[in-house]
Amino acid sequence: MDTHVRDKGSGLATTDNSGRAPATEPAAGAPDCRARDLLDRLGSKWSVPIILTLASGTLRFTELKDGVRGITPKVLTANLRELERDGLVSRQVFAEVPPRAEYTLTPLGETLIETYRVVQGWTERHLEEVIRCREAYDREHGRS
Repeated sequence: MDTHVRDKGSGLATTDNSGRAPATEPAAGAPDCRARDLLDRLGSKWSVPIILTLASGTLRFTELKDGVRGITPKVLTANLRELERDGLVSRQVFAEVPPRAEYTLTPLGETLIETYRVVQGWTERHLEEVIRCREAYDREHGRS
C-alpha cells in the first residue's frame, strides 16, 4: 500500500512504495522555485508601483522616481534591473552628457497592467475594512 505524505517545509508530496525510496514530486498547486521567485518579484513592494507608473508611457529615471512615492534611487535601480532581467521593462541609454536612460514596459510587462489595476482597485475598495480587521485582531491578541 502506498503512503502519501506532504512535507510541510517544501510542500512536496512523497510516496512510499512499500520499502522503496519515496518518489518526490511537486504537490498539486505548489509552485516550483522559479515560479515562486517570479511571484515574489511580481508581488514585491516596489514592482507593482513601478509597473503601474510605467503604464503611462516611457519615463526617465527621475520621472519614474518621482512617480513612485517613497522609493530611493538605490532601491529603484535594483528593482528596475530585476524587472529588466525578467523581460518586463526595457532600458534605453542615450549617449549624451549628462547620460540619459529611459524606461518602458515591454509587451510582456504591459500584460500585467490590467491585473495590477484590478488588485489596486480591490485595495482601494477594501482598505478600510482590512484596517478595521487588523485593529480588531490586534486588540484581541494584545498587539499594539
